[in-house]
Amino acid sequence: MRRRILLAILLAVAVTTLALGVPLGWTALRLVETLTREELRIQVQQIGLQLDDDLANNRPLDISDVQSAIPANRRLIVTLPGEPTQMYGPDPGHDVLAEQIDILRKGTVTIEQPAGPTRQRQTQVAGLVVLTIVVTIAIATGVAIVTARRLAQPLGHVANRAGKLGAGDFRPDPRRYGVAELDRVAEALDTSAGALAELVQRERDLVGDVSHQLRSRLTALQLRLEALQHTSDRENAVDAAAALEQAERLGDVLDELLEAAREARATDAEPLDLAAALPEIVNEWRDPLRAKGRALRVRVHGRPVAKATTARLREAIGVLLDNALRHGAGPVSVSVRATEATVSIEVSDGGNGVPDELVAHIFDRGVSGVGSTGVGLALARALVESDGGRLKLSVPRPPTFTIFLPVPRVDEVRGVRWPAERSPR
Repeated sequence: MRRRILLAILLAVAVTTLALGVPLGWTALRLVETLTREELRIQVQQIGLQLDDDLANNRPLDISDVQSAIPANRRLIVTLPGEPTQMYGPDPGHDVLAEQIDILRKGTVTIEQPAGPTRQRQTQVAGLVVLTIVVTIAIATGVAIVTARRLAQPLGHVANRAGKLGAGDFRPDPRRYGVAELDRVAEALDTSAGALAELVQRERDLVGDVSHQLRSRLTALQLRLEALQHTSDRENAVDAAAALEQAERLGDVLDELLEAAREARATDAEPLDLAAALPEIVNEWRDPLRAKGRALRVRVHGRPVAKATTARLREAIGVLLDNALRHGAGPVSVSVRATEATVSIEVSDGGNGVPDELVAHIFDRGVSGVGSTGVGLALARALVESDGGRLKLSVPRPPTFTIFLPVPRVDEVRGVRWPAERSPR
């Protein structure tokens, strides 16, 4: 994008410079010659008037009276019919500039000078014009680079913001660019992000509620069918056993559907080495915390590998660290532990924690106990859930938030092969 903007501006400058510079250069060259010829014309007219005065008074033609008015590099030629030609001054050579007028008795007066000095001045003027064009293009190039950067950087940031929005990062971005059109795009993206976050959250809440209700009713049905299995009526007991088997299958189908939904949300998630990625993710928060006299401690046990998206995990942890920076106290701790199926990332600080009345609603959008927007934690949970994980408040006081991420399967980790089966299944 920056290259296109730069080339477009430079092309416009080049066309404009050539359209103005070529006529300007040609005009300057012609002007130098015109001024020289005008000077010769004035001089030859003055000499012609003096010679006309001598001829009109029947005095013999004598150019010695006008020799003092002729510069050393010019030659005067006076011709009259029937009289020898009179000349004064050095031979100017073959390339000359000359002006001629007629005098009385059908005579002529001519002044010549070498064209070399005039050509030299023309060359100097042409060089000056070329230098002006080069300086103009150089200045325009600098302006074009600054303008291209000023336009390309916001466009790139808007493109990245749109990409994050498509990846499930619904956090609003307060950055603005000072360009009205781009600022409107950024505001539209923030509005869309908020609307999408609410839509996704409502969808997830609906799926959670429906699955919970179905699971509750299904559990009650299974308990009822298990009780009917022990009836004295053999036929009813057989029917109850068959119905219980179908209910169990329905429960398995429900579990598979929920697992498929989680897998579909985590299509962009990849195996992530947290021992290498986590320090890089949290490093940007060290200086802000240090500026407030607080420390950031990172502890990673072993070499845990989780299935996650770096960008989403960075934003989710960023929300938790930002909350700890703004509303917490004391050192901030980030620790990672892994089990066979789950990797947990705990973020805690020494602050007052979450009030009891807000514990159940801390992840609800718009809920905040400190006067903030109440958007960050809701978006952080949405980002973690987009990778198939969970975010919960483990301990209200001191506040400890835990991110649970799935462990990738063996076939999802590059360079790892399944062990060969020694016997058929």
